Amino acid sequence: MSRVYNFSAGPSMLPEEVLKKAADDMLEYGSTGQSVMEMSHRSKEYQAIIDEAEADLRDIMNIPDDYYVLFLQGGGSTQFSMIPLNLMNKNNKADYIVTGQWAGNAYKEALKYGNARKVASSEDKTFSYIPKTTREDFDKDADYVHICMNNTIYGTKYHELPDTGEVPLIADISSCILSEPLDVSKFGMLYAGAQKNVAPAGVTIVIIRKDLVGNAMDITPNMLNYKTHSDNGSMFNTPPCYCIYVAGLVFKWIKEIGGLEEIKRRNDKKAKLLYDFLDNSKMFKGTVVPEDRSIMNVPFVTGDKELDAKFIKESSEAGFINLKGHRAVGGMRASIYNAMPYEGVEKLVAFMKKFEEENLNV
Repeated sequence: MSRVYNFSAGPSMLPEEVLKKAADDMLEYGSTGQSVMEMSHRSKEYQAIIDEAEADLRDIMNIPDDYYVLFLQGGGSTQFSMIPLNLMNKNNKADYIVTGQWAGNAYKEALKYGNARKVASSEDKTFSYIPKTTREDFDKDADYVHICMNNTIYGTKYHELPDTGEVPLIADISSCILSEPLDVSKFGMLYAGAQKNVAPAGVTIVIIRKDLVGNAMDITPNMLNYKTHSDNGSMFNTPPCYCIYVAGLVFKWIKEIGGLEEIKRRNDKKAKLLYDFLDNSKMFKGTVVPEDRSIMNVPFVTGDKELDAKFIKESSEAGFINLKGHRAVGGMRASIYNAMPYEGVEKLVAFMKKFEEENLNV
């Protein structure tokens, strides 16, 4: 068997140790005589799986007791509706910072439910930077401020959180969850589709302060009400059982290798290797201002669309797959999530050097 280096933005690589454990459990989980895929979500065996997954996530992220941890469905895009329906409930106002496609989609969805205001945007420079804000930029009567902490498509990242004063900060952390330590207490809510750093596509993790739950708009469907899910321990309906099981394996893997401090050390090392090459290359260049670069998603270009296409083709043939940039921006993008080993980035850089030598000034 030969595994490729998968630089997909999601669904993305999972740790090999996790895949092997899942494979071992596929026909029979423990001594239950059944796979987790076949297991009733109402069984004591499955209850133990989801309880342990939540406990491990709380441990890894040091999640305070006054926050719910919910395992939901519908991806981050469903959260774009759930957030205003549940949280734009006092003054019917919310502030949004638009730093890319998903932040923009969240803002547009919120417009349906109240007075959503675009406070700042980096669209003027193709979302290649994080706009700077001050506390005075935000409406003190807003019910919340929403950001996308790491922008998968454009490769930007908040390294310093906006100062929102007493207004709860809500963050989409889909493409940076568990990539480094994060002070949960600075947020009213965090949410993430799991398919980038946690599990297969299908489960969405929501971490929400308890006092923000329970005041949904009257029009809110039952399935889109956070209280429905917090009251039922994420088991109001059948949850994405297998995805939660795999997420639990990933949480254990993180704990075993040293927690989020070790994860960050590894991620910083991988990102530095790739960015150092891009900064010194005569052919390739990164597209993000250095101070706002993501350590998860690294977009780059040659400046020549035909050369970009040639690189994508030849890199794929060499075993480096899914390097094609998002259709909205073109070029290339290397997503180097937690499961990508340093060796993968090292070999990619070696391939890029060789490609440059063979194609520069041709």
